[in-house]
Amino acid sequence: MAAFTTLAVTERAAGVAQVTMSRPAVFNAFDEAMIGELDAAFAQLADDPAVRVIVLAGAGKHFSAGADLQWMQRASAATREWNLDDARRFAAMLYRIESCPKPTLARVQGAALGGGVGLAAACDIAIAADNAAFSVSEAKFGILPAVIGPYVTNAVGRRQAKWLALTTARIDAARALAIGLVQQVTPPDGLDAAVDATVRELLAGGPDAQREIKQLFGRLEVGPITPEVRELTAQTISRVRGTAEAREGFDAFLNKRPANWSPR
Repeated sequence: MAAFTTLAVTERAAGVAQVTMSRPAVFNAFDEAMIGELDAAFAQLADDPAVRVIVLAGAGKHFSAGADLQWMQRASAATREWNLDDARRFAAMLYRIESCPKPTLARVQGAALGGGVGLAAACDIAIAADNAAFSVSEAKFGILPAVIGPYVTNAVGRRQAKWLALTTARIDAARALAIGLVQQVTPPDGLDAAVDATVRELLAGGPDAQREIKQLFGRLEVGPITPEVRELTAQTISRVRGTAEAREGFDAFLNKRPANWSPR
Protein backbone atom coordinates (compact mmCIF):
# COMPACT_ATOMS: atom_id res chain seq x y z
CA MET A 1 0.00 0.00 0.00
CA ALA A 2 1.36 3.39 -1.03
CA ALA A 3 2.04 6.02 1.62
CA PHE A 4 -0.71 8.62 1.97
CA THR A 5 -0.75 12.08 3.52
CA THR A 6 -4.52 12.63 3.87
CA LEU A 7 -5.57 9.05 4.67
CA ALA A 8 -4.69 6.27 7.06
CA VAL A 9 -5.17 2.76 5.68
CA THR A 10 -5.20 0.10 8.38
CA GLU A 11 -6.27 -3.48 8.95
CA ARG A 12 -9.46 -3.33 11.02
CA ALA A 13 -9.65 -7.13 11.26
CA ALA A 14 -8.50 -10.09 9.22
CA GLY A 15 -9.69 -9.46 5.68
CA VAL A 16 -11.03 -6.00 6.56
CA ALA A 17 -9.30 -2.77 5.51
CA GLN A 18 -10.23 0.61 6.94
CA VAL A 19 -9.62 3.80 4.97
CA THR A 20 -9.74 6.73 7.39
CA MET A 21 -9.90 10.28 6.10
CA SER A 22 -7.34 12.04 8.27
CA ARG A 23 -7.83 15.81 8.08
CA PRO A 24 -9.71 16.28 11.36
CA ALA A 25 -8.67 19.94 11.66
CA VAL A 26 -10.93 20.70 8.68
CA PHE A 27 -13.52 18.01 9.53
CA ASN A 28 -12.02 15.73 6.86
CA ALA A 29 -12.96 18.05 4.04
CA PHE A 30 -11.45 16.76 0.83
CA ASP A 31 -9.37 18.55 -1.77
CA GLU A 32 -7.47 17.47 -4.86
CA ALA A 33 -4.94 15.54 -2.79
CA MET A 34 -7.49 13.54 -0.81
CA ILE A 35 -9.54 12.81 -3.91
CA GLY A 36 -6.46 11.35 -5.60
CA GLU A 37 -5.53 9.34 -2.53
CA LEU A 38 -9.04 7.95 -2.02
CA ASP A 39 -9.05 6.83 -5.65
CA ALA A 40 -5.65 5.20 -5.28
CA ALA A 41 -6.47 3.52 -1.96
CA PHE A 42 -9.69 1.94 -3.20
CA ALA A 43 -7.99 0.83 -6.41
CA GLN A 44 -5.22 -0.91 -4.49
CA LEU A 45 -7.56 -2.51 -1.97
CA ALA A 46 -9.86 -3.75 -4.74
CA ASP A 47 -6.88 -5.60 -6.23
CA ASP A 48 -5.64 -7.01 -2.91
CA PRO A 49 -6.79 -10.65 -2.61
CA ALA A 50 -6.38 -10.52 1.18
CA VAL A 51 -9.02 -7.79 1.51
CA ARG A 52 -12.67 -8.85 1.68
CA VAL A 53 -14.39 -5.72 3.05
CA ILE A 54 -13.49 -2.01 3.05
CA VAL A 55 -14.65 0.41 5.76
CA LEU A 56 -14.56 4.15 5.02
CA ALA A 57 -14.26 6.34 8.12
CA GLY A 58 -13.37 9.86 9.20
CA ALA A 59 -10.91 10.78 11.95
CA GLY A 60 -12.06 12.93 14.85
CA LYS A 61 -15.56 14.16 15.62
CA HIS A 62 -16.88 14.28 12.05
CA PHE A 63 -17.10 11.97 9.05
CA SER A 64 -16.56 14.59 6.32
CA ALA A 65 -17.53 18.20 5.76
CA GLY A 66 -17.40 17.59 2.00
CA ALA A 67 -15.40 19.78 -0.34
CA ASP A 68 -12.63 21.88 1.16
CA LEU A 69 -13.79 25.48 0.70
CA GLN A 70 -10.30 26.66 -0.24
CA TRP A 71 -10.33 24.06 -3.02
CA MET A 72 -13.75 25.33 -4.14
CA GLN A 73 -12.52 28.92 -4.05
CA ARG A 74 -9.58 27.98 -6.26
CA ALA A 75 -11.98 26.26 -8.61
CA SER A 76 -14.21 29.33 -8.86
CA ALA A 77 -11.24 31.33 -10.16
CA ALA A 78 -9.92 28.64 -12.52
CA THR A 79 -10.61 28.04 -16.18
CA ARG A 80 -13.46 25.92 -17.50
CA GLU A 81 -10.93 23.33 -18.69
CA TRP A 82 -9.29 23.12 -15.24
CA ASN A 83 -12.69 22.73 -13.60
CA LEU A 84 -13.71 20.00 -16.03
CA ASP A 85 -10.54 17.98 -15.40
CA ASP A 86 -10.93 18.48 -11.67
CA ALA A 87 -14.60 17.44 -11.67
CA ARG A 88 -13.79 14.36 -13.74
CA ARG A 89 -11.24 13.26 -11.12
CA PHE A 90 -13.85 13.69 -8.37
CA ALA A 91 -16.41 11.74 -10.42
CA ALA A 92 -13.89 8.97 -11.08
CA MET A 93 -13.10 8.67 -7.36
CA LEU A 94 -16.74 8.31 -6.35
CA TYR A 95 -17.28 5.74 -9.09
CA ARG A 96 -14.19 3.87 -7.91
CA ILE A 97 -15.83 3.48 -4.50
CA GLU A 98 -19.29 2.65 -5.87
CA SER A 99 -17.97 0.10 -8.38
CA CYS A 100 -15.53 -1.57 -5.98
CA PRO A 101 -16.01 -5.34 -6.40
CA LYS A 102 -15.82 -5.80 -2.63
CA PRO A 103 -18.42 -4.70 -0.05
CA THR A 104 -17.88 -1.16 1.22
CA LEU A 105 -19.22 0.29 4.46
CA ALA A 106 -19.28 3.92 5.58
CA ARG A 107 -18.80 4.53 9.32
CA VAL A 108 -20.43 7.93 9.90
CA GLN A 109 -20.22 10.14 12.97
CA GLY A 110 -20.81 13.86 13.38
CA ALA A 111 -21.21 15.90 10.22
CA ALA A 112 -21.55 14.49 6.71
CA LEU A 113 -22.00 17.50 4.47
CA GLY A 114 -22.09 17.96 0.71
CA GLY A 115 -19.60 15.55 -0.77
CA GLY A 116 -19.48 13.77 2.58
CA VAL A 117 -23.05 12.66 1.90
CA GLY A 118 -21.87 11.54 -1.53
CA LEU A 119 -19.12 9.41 0.00
CA ALA A 120 -21.59 7.70 2.33
CA ALA A 121 -24.05 7.15 -0.52
CA ALA A 122 -21.34 5.70 -2.78
CA CYS A 123 -20.66 2.94 -0.24
CA ASP A 124 -22.83 -0.17 -0.26
CA ILE A 125 -23.81 0.24 3.39
CA ALA A 126 -23.75 3.19 5.78
CA ILE A 127 -23.98 2.95 9.57
CA ALA A 128 -24.32 6.19 11.52
CA ALA A 129 -23.97 7.28 15.10
CA ASP A 130 -27.11 8.95 16.40
CA ASN A 131 -25.17 12.22 16.62
CA ALA A 132 -24.64 12.25 12.85
CA ALA A 133 -26.10 15.06 10.74
CA PHE A 134 -26.41 15.15 6.97
CA SER A 135 -26.85 18.02 4.52
CA VAL A 136 -26.56 18.21 0.75
CA SER A 137 -25.39 21.77 1.19
CA GLU A 138 -23.96 22.85 -2.19
CA ALA A 139 -26.77 25.26 -3.12
CA LYS A 140 -25.81 27.42 -0.13
CA PHE A 141 -22.60 28.23 -2.00
CA GLY A 142 -24.23 28.87 -5.34
CA ILE A 143 -23.28 25.52 -6.82
CA LEU A 144 -25.06 22.18 -7.10
CA PRO A 145 -24.42 18.57 -6.04
CA ALA A 146 -23.83 17.43 -9.59
CA VAL A 147 -21.17 14.73 -9.17
CA ILE A 148 -22.70 13.26 -6.02
CA GLY A 149 -26.23 13.54 -7.43
CA PRO A 150 -26.45 10.04 -8.97
CA TYR A 151 -25.26 8.39 -5.74
CA VAL A 152 -27.65 10.33 -3.52
CA THR A 153 -30.51 9.64 -5.95
CA ASN A 154 -29.70 5.92 -5.98
CA ALA A 155 -29.62 5.89 -2.19
CA VAL A 156 -32.84 7.75 -1.36
CA GLY A 157 -34.81 8.08 -4.61
CA ARG A 158 -35.27 11.04 -6.93
CA ARG A 159 -37.83 13.05 -4.95
CA GLN A 160 -36.01 12.82 -1.63
CA ALA A 161 -32.72 13.65 -3.36
CA LYS A 162 -34.22 16.77 -4.94
CA TRP A 163 -35.64 17.82 -1.58
CA LEU A 164 -32.23 17.41 0.08
CA ALA A 165 -30.44 19.33 -2.69
CA LEU A 166 -32.97 22.15 -3.13
CA THR A 167 -33.53 22.91 0.55
CA THR A 168 -30.05 22.00 1.84
CA ALA A 169 -31.97 20.70 4.86
CA ARG A 170 -29.83 19.40 7.69
CA ILE A 171 -31.28 16.07 8.77
CA ASP A 172 -30.44 13.92 11.75
CA ALA A 173 -29.49 10.26 11.72
CA ALA A 174 -33.06 9.10 12.38
CA ARG A 175 -34.34 10.96 9.30
CA ALA A 176 -31.41 9.65 7.26
CA LEU A 177 -32.40 6.13 8.30
CA ALA A 178 -36.05 6.74 7.42
CA ILE A 179 -35.24 7.83 3.85
CA GLY A 180 -32.64 5.13 3.24
CA LEU A 181 -29.47 7.20 3.32
CA VAL A 182 -28.11 4.95 6.08
CA GLN A 183 -29.09 1.41 7.05
CA GLN A 184 -28.48 1.54 10.80
CA VAL A 185 -28.24 4.10 13.60
CA THR A 186 -26.53 3.45 16.90
CA PRO A 187 -25.31 5.44 19.93
CA PRO A 188 -21.80 6.80 19.34
CA ASP A 189 -20.22 4.38 21.80
CA GLY A 190 -21.78 1.50 19.90
CA LEU A 191 -20.76 2.61 16.41
CA ASP A 192 -17.71 0.37 16.09
CA ALA A 193 -19.57 -2.62 17.49
CA ALA A 194 -22.34 -2.09 14.92
CA VAL A 195 -19.80 -1.77 12.10
CA ASP A 196 -18.01 -4.92 13.24
CA ALA A 197 -21.28 -6.87 13.45
CA THR A 198 -22.12 -5.96 9.85
CA VAL A 199 -18.56 -6.79 8.78
CA ARG A 200 -18.97 -10.27 10.29
CA GLU A 201 -22.16 -10.71 8.27
CA LEU A 202 -20.33 -9.65 5.12
CA LEU A 203 -17.43 -12.01 5.77
CA ALA A 204 -19.89 -14.91 6.03
CA GLY A 205 -20.88 -14.48 2.39
CA GLY A 206 -18.94 -15.85 -0.54
CA PRO A 207 -16.62 -13.19 -2.00
CA ASP A 208 -17.34 -14.19 -5.59
CA ALA A 209 -21.08 -14.18 -4.87
CA GLN A 210 -20.80 -10.68 -3.40
CA ARG A 211 -18.93 -9.50 -6.48
CA GLU A 212 -21.69 -10.96 -8.65
CA ILE A 213 -24.35 -9.27 -6.50
CA LYS A 214 -22.72 -5.88 -6.95
CA GLN A 215 -22.40 -6.36 -10.70
CA LEU A 216 -25.97 -7.59 -11.18
CA PHE A 217 -27.66 -5.08 -8.87
CA GLY A 218 -25.69 -2.30 -10.55
CA ARG A 219 -27.50 -3.19 -13.79
CA LEU A 220 -30.99 -3.40 -12.29
CA GLU A 221 -33.39 -0.48 -12.15
CA VAL A 222 -36.63 0.03 -10.28
CA GLY A 223 -39.38 -0.60 -12.80
CA PRO A 224 -40.90 -3.27 -15.01
CA ILE A 225 -39.38 -6.75 -14.95
CA THR A 226 -38.82 -6.95 -18.70
CA PRO A 227 -37.90 -10.06 -20.71
CA GLU A 228 -34.36 -8.67 -20.91
CA VAL A 229 -34.15 -8.39 -17.11
CA ARG A 230 -35.52 -11.90 -16.65
CA GLU A 231 -32.97 -13.27 -19.11
CA LEU A 232 -30.14 -11.40 -17.42
CA THR A 233 -31.03 -12.86 -14.03
CA ALA A 234 -31.49 -16.39 -15.43
CA GLN A 235 -28.16 -16.25 -17.27
CA THR A 236 -26.40 -14.96 -14.15
CA ILE A 237 -27.68 -17.57 -11.69
CA SER A 238 -27.19 -20.43 -14.14
CA ARG A 239 -23.55 -19.44 -14.57
CA VAL A 240 -22.86 -18.87 -10.87
CA ARG A 241 -24.48 -22.13 -9.73
CA GLY A 242 -21.71 -24.06 -11.45
CA THR A 243 -18.80 -22.25 -9.83
CA ALA A 244 -16.38 -23.74 -7.33
CA GLU A 245 -17.55 -21.25 -4.71
CA ALA A 246 -21.16 -22.36 -5.09
CA ARG A 247 -20.18 -26.03 -4.77
CA GLU A 248 -18.20 -25.20 -1.64
CA GLY A 249 -21.07 -23.20 -0.18
CA PHE A 250 -23.65 -25.94 -0.63
CA ASP A 251 -21.27 -28.62 0.62
CA ALA A 252 -20.43 -26.58 3.72
CA PHE A 253 -24.11 -26.01 4.50
CA LEU A 254 -25.12 -29.65 4.01
CA ASN A 255 -22.19 -30.89 6.10
CA LYS A 256 -22.72 -28.29 8.82
CA ARG A 257 -19.24 -26.80 8.58
CA PRO A 258 -17.92 -23.30 7.89
CA ALA A 259 -17.29 -22.49 4.25
CA ASN A 260 -13.66 -22.07 3.29
CA TRP A 261 -14.06 -18.29 3.02
CA SER A 262 -15.49 -17.87 6.51
CA PRO A 263 -13.24 -16.28 9.16
CA ARG A 264 -11.64 -18.81 11.45
